Amino acid sequence: MTPQEIKLWNWLRENFRPQGFHPRRQVPIGPYIVDFAFLRRRLVIEVDGGQHGHVGAQARDRVRDLRLAEAGYRVLRFWNHEIDGSREVVLDTIGEALRN
Repeated sequence: MTPQEIKLWNWLRENFRPQGFHPRRQVPIGPYIVDFAFLRRRLVIEVDGGQHGHVGAQARDRVRDLRLAEAGYRVLRFWNHEIDGSREVVLDTIGEALRN
């Protein structure tokens, strides 16, 4: 896991397990392995580094997100810099998605 994935994993466990949510990491869903998932809530969380900013990677991510949505999952994506600098925003976004 990248440093940002480790941070987010720790935050997910610390903040959402006590609320009864069950985060999992490196979850296979169809042909994909997603960074994190709350399977009961059908929520996927991806952490994106700079390599996701290239045109080809963006196209692959759109297809991946579409396929996951077709399988009934909502996908949240966060850039590494968001994990590093916007902890509360990231957690609030995830918390809102889990409750809706």
